[in-house]
Amino acid sequence: MEETIQEESNVLIFLDRRRSYLVKVEKDKDLHTHKGFIRLKDLIGKEYGARIKSSLGTEFVALKPSIRDYVFKMARKTQIIYPKDIALIVMFSGIQPGSQVVEAGTGTGALTTALASYVKPSGRVYSYEIRPEFIQTAKKNLEKAGVAEYVEIRNQDITQGIQEKGIDSVVLDLATPWLVIPHAYSALKGSGSLVSFSPTMDQVVKTVEALEETGFVDIETVECLLRGIQAIRGKTRPETLMTGHTGYVTYARKAALPEPISTENEAKK
Repeated sequence: MEETIQEESNVLIFLDRRRSYLVKVEKDKDLHTHKGFIRLKDLIGKEYGARIKSSLGTEFVALKPSIRDYVFKMARKTQIIYPKDIALIVMFSGIQPGSQVVEAGTGTGALTTALASYVKPSGRVYSYEIRPEFIQTAKKNLEKAGVAEYVEIRNQDITQGIQEKGIDSVVLDLATPWLVIPHAYSALKGSGSLVSFSPTMDQVVKTVEALEETGFVDIETVECLLRGIQAIRGKTRPETLMTGHTGYVTYARKAALPEPISTENEAKK
């Protein structure tokens, strides 16, 4: 694993919680900020976590970008799923290195990036997206995060079917997830998981009804509200602003279909 900064390395130049910059280290480029400029070539050979001063003497820290950093800093053409919801989705899905995952839609690639980082090095994410312009943005973001090789993007409408079979998990972030439920059931392994993210309760109700009708069990819907804390001695309290409602996460697992009741058994009753 890369421990020192090299040319072409991605680095998070951190000043404070509100001001940080995700950059690629190039010898001939400078990072210009309101606190002065930083010569990126001066970072080469330093360990991640090193402190570096700008031309105006302001101290920054060169951090190794996390998946959270890539998600927040990536180019966007769609609204992204927040890390608080991504964390729930990953936990509910049960994915791990080697997992085979189907996702829809790709969008900007925020959730795709997180899923790919968990299934690598031997797993794969098959991501369905019907908008070609979104796919181009997502591919760039996946490449920047270093996980593009673990993702196969399909320019297809997942409501019309899923190509893959024996999948460990299906993860949905689209307007009509209930239309995908029968296809997800066919694609999943026994006991495989389905996780759906929806911003409205009407979407959740239709999705849950489809899950119950199709043969899923252990169905649960949750909402995650995130409130930061201002931690200063003598002034510690919840922050004034918080990340409130973003969406609902619905989880379910595939069960075998019930055995049909035979005519003979019905007659004995």
